[in-house]
Amino acid sequence: MDVQLTGRRALVTGSSAGLGEATARMLAAEGADVVVHGRDEARVTAVVDAIRTSGGRADVAIGDLVTDDGADAVVAQALAGGPVDILVNNAGSYDYLSWAEATPAVWATTYEVNVISGVRLIQRLVPLMRERGWGRVIQIGGGLAIQPMAVQPHYNATLAARHNLAVSLARELAGSGVTSNVVAPGVILTDAVRDLLVDIAPAHEWGESFEEIERHAATEWVPNDVGRFGRPEEIAAAVVYLASPFAAYVSGATLRVDGGTIRSVH
Repeated sequence: MDVQLTGRRALVTGSSAGLGEATARMLAAEGADVVVHGRDEARVTAVVDAIRTSGGRADVAIGDLVTDDGADAVVAQALAGGPVDILVNNAGSYDYLSWAEATPAVWATTYEVNVISGVRLIQRLVPLMRERGWGRVIQIGGGLAIQPMAVQPHYNATLAARHNLAVSLARELAGSGVTSNVVAPGVILTDAVRDLLVDIAPAHEWGESFEEIERHAATEWVPNDVGRFGRPEEIAAAVVYLASPFAAYVSGATLRVDGGTIRSVH
């Protein structure tokens, strides 16, 4: 199926690894020109080289989005190859701090990294999309935005902010041809999550093979209806849909890709 992204240009923040890398690779495979962003030039360049080797088109954008100067630099690099039609705000950080450990300073830093960084790019790129009458803005959120855990409260709150701002932006962009949506992953089997599961498996007696560990973790630790955790490519596929013309009637929405971890009737 042709998702009609050929000729569109997409900036995916935090795309030198994990969900961002998978998203950049899939957008490129579907014909988009992709801007791969990160702070580590070697890692970013490796992803760009891999996309180009596979026949895709990709450019590098290096910069720290927690400062205005850094955001300006990233935008300048992204626009050097042409107008940006698709913005995927994926960059962010998380940890497993408790309420007692998450000081006000940690809250402030996490909000700056996970929320304000995306706002900087929205304010720099969305007016240009509006002028052209076409654009896609996609936040990577998560189920913890609406069903938070006791731990990492500061991280949970930033996800809620991402969800909230996406809806506000959709209202702001009504009738403009630019949409704003959220993809909300469940637990996704990135390298970091795999390492964590292996580390905690002995204490929970989840077994020896990774297949056993994942099955038990998806039943006992973060239960879902599928019985496994998601793969980065499954999140990327949701982003590709929302970025495509086929999602022109979707705005202000949250697309949950979580195996049924978050249950609702609406």
